[in-house]
Amino acid sequence: MVDPTPPRSVRGVLFDLGGTLVDERAFDTMVEFAAVAGLELDEGHLAHAYAEVERESDGPQRWSVERFWAAVLERAAGRPVAPTVTERFFEQTRRWSPVPRLYSDTTRCLTQLREEGRAMGVVSNSRSEESVRATLRATGIHDFFRVVVSSGTEGVAKPDPEIFRRAVERLRIPLEECFYVGNLAYTDAKAARSAGLRSAWLHRDGWGFGDDPPEITSLTELPFHLWELEGRARERSR
Repeated sequence: MVDPTPPRSVRGVLFDLGGTLVDERAFDTMVEFAAVAGLELDEGHLAHAYAEVERESDGPQRWSVERFWAAVLERAAGRPVAPTVTERFFEQTRRWSPVPRLYSDTTRCLTQLREEGRAMGVVSNSRSEESVRATLRATGIHDFFRVVVSSGTEGVAKPDPEIFRRAVERLRIPLEECFYVGNLAYTDAKAARSAGLRSAWLHRDGWGFGDDPPEITSLTELPFHLWELEGRARERSR
């Protein structure tokens, strides 16, 4: 008997790491680092400044880590910060290994996608592939992923389309059957789309109404989003 159900149109799902699967933002620790560097900050102000600068820096030109955090510190302090203070702050962050925390929706989403037979991978702007794998192991989700691609190891970073294409090649699934989700509208969702993947922006503080790029507010929405895509694909095939 022939199965009347058309083949699934999304066979591979790729994820960003920080801000998407795991939360590495330890603002309480960052406030302590700033204090040691000679800068007193409020944790809430720092978190708000981080979110603002993250949105402003999300574009075609990648910001260096140093430029990003210098902007965050000045925004949180509400005044210019001396370069010597910024450098003392960086000295501490370079020696620090954050303890990643899983978002509450991560494991549920990954489990459901695996049960549906979808292959998964991670594409991260990070120090190295091994550092990404270490984070995945520490949070107990390493075995969900078939491939791990890191900008530090590859020598190419998001939003460059090449890093997405390398991940797709290693999944061994056609580009048109792959999907990407990340927490930055341009660097993740739009960049993946420019590489030929379908994609969604995981905007945890949003309303979920955006369509350029398509917006979701939780990873628990992702399976439903994929089902909707596949439903439209089935309608077009009739």
